[in-house]
Amino acid sequence: MTVRTRIAPSPTGDPHVGTAYVALFNMAFAHSQGGQFLLRIEDTDQARSTPESEKAILDALHWLGLDWDEGPDNGGDKGPYRQSERSDIYREHADQLLDSGHAFRCFCTSERLDELRKTQMDNKQQVGYDGHCMHLEQSEVDARVARGEPHVVRMQVPREEQCTFDDMLRGEISIDWAQIDLQILLKADGMPTYHLANVVDDHLMEISHVIRGEEWINSAPKHILLYEYFGWQAPVFCHLPLLRNVDKSKLSKRKNPTSILYYQRMGYLPEALLNYLGRMGWSMPDEREKFNLSEMLEAFDILRVSLGGPVFDVEKLSWLNGMWIRDELTDDQLADRMQEWALNRDTLMSFLPFARQRMETFSDLAPLGNYLVSGMLPISAENLKSAGMEEDQLLEVLQYALWRLESVQQWNRDNIFNALKAIAGAMEIKLKPFLAPLFIAIAGSSASISVMDSMNLLGADMSRARLRYAIDLLGGVGKKKLKKMEKAYQQLG
Repeated sequence: MTVRTRIAPSPTGDPHVGTAYVALFNMAFAHSQGGQFLLRIEDTDQARSTPESEKAILDALHWLGLDWDEGPDNGGDKGPYRQSERSDIYREHADQLLDSGHAFRCFCTSERLDELRKTQMDNKQQVGYDGHCMHLEQSEVDARVARGEPHVVRMQVPREEQCTFDDMLRGEISIDWAQIDLQILLKADGMPTYHLANVVDDHLMEISHVIRGEEWINSAPKHILLYEYFGWQAPVFCHLPLLRNVDKSKLSKRKNPTSILYYQRMGYLPEALLNYLGRMGWSMPDEREKFNLSEMLEAFDILRVSLGGPVFDVEKLSWLNGMWIRDELTDDQLADRMQEWALNRDTLMSFLPFARQRMETFSDLAPLGNYLVSGMLPISAENLKSAGMEEDQLLEVLQYALWRLESVQQWNRDNIFNALKAIAGAMEIKLKPFLAPLFIAIAGSSASISVMDSMNLLGADMSRARLRYAIDLLGGVGKKKLKKMEKAYQQLG
């Protein structure tokens, strides 16, 4: 059997370090077995998927030094490698399940499902679909389809006994079928959910080993059942431990920068970041901290993965990055890397049109633009309070701006301006005072160029990271207050 593994990112946001972590282990296992590693784009969420996000993911993984044998950018025999280009394949397989009685059409409205969920939660019952449409007469189903009634396709799931399967790292796992929802396979718009597309694609692309995060363990029974319904051999499953924050909670952007682009923008070496990800739950046989990708691939044994939640500690990453800078780069190489990172003509040209309006001598440039090549700025809570707002309002402005900017998919000056203007208007604050604390959080001063231009030049990841940093400087937002702010933010529309 030829070993074939895959990574299947969704292009709906910034490229996540967790994606790189799983990709690294898939690539390492495939290469250790003389197999192939694939990349597939799971873009069935048409409302949120963007070409810009796909490009960012591919660029970020390539920057790290990860390469794949087949994918949307380099082709292969099992394509297409974007799920949006495989719609007919999924509909054909959904029809097979309907014809065999392993799936059914569900006409329940969102209002009914919301009410069902509320009732189940109020009664402290397990939340899930109640099978309302499972036993409709075929004549009624055909009539409603002919009338064009919106509907989804759901899978049949046993209600008794257990699903038992083997995991490479965890051994035998058993999950009660009663805990498994009657999963939607085909949405009302004709696009598949992850579960159908994942199984169909993995089979047709001859994936032998599914290596993914442990958050997918509870979905494994659905996937195993679909393999059984189609009469296919299921792949070997391996669920990696989740990356954790220092406090052992699941890695999240609220507590740790999670975008690969952030670390690239901060000036981390890709070799060091990949080295650090390789240390997440795995170790070299000689236990050494610093190793390159080739050394990892040569020594890789997936059974050395520890199930304890690996902690993603930025301080430890910075220490390792420092080792790489000191031990692996000559002065000439370091100069080249720094020039490639930010001290290049493209970066300079992006800022010069703004800087020249404020320059009298060349030496004015560095003070004007130093925040564009910095990480977190040396600002304090007192600096932020100098914007002239009460602390509660200051926190609201920064947090609401952050939430609004997190929804901006195409990062450019106009979209940034429109997003901030909209939230300022909703909060009934004039734009100039609203932007005042953002100037300080983003540029360290209210005397910089337009904060929208600054954020456009810095990029989405660094801009959002600086806003989070500013919120933390003010003491952060606790869980209770966060819920209250989320509710108020939603009411703003």
